Amino acid sequence: MSKKQEYRLEHSPTLNTVLMVEKTMMDMDESIFSVADLKKKLPKQVNHKTLMIILAYLEKSNKIYVSIKGITWIHNTSPRLRKEISKGLEL
Repeated sequence: MSKKQEYRLEHSPTLNTVLMVEKTMMDMDESIFSVADLKKKLPKQVNHKTLMIILAYLEKSNKIYVSIKGITWIHNTSPRLRKEISKGLEL
């Protein structure tokens, strides 16, 4: 196992922490926010490295978009949207 993998295993966030961050991001009033804004809104304090791991996971799973301006929640669970996408044409 490489050192990078060992590091990630040492600082892996719990499912409760990931869900807490997801819920906080979904409930944010702003459409684009910074990591500092997110930290202020979280109900419990989260270690910075742990938060960065969570954000990397959420970005990889296409739930958030990270840009120079900040972070945006892009995941949409609307059944109506999913139905329309399934009926749509792929370009």
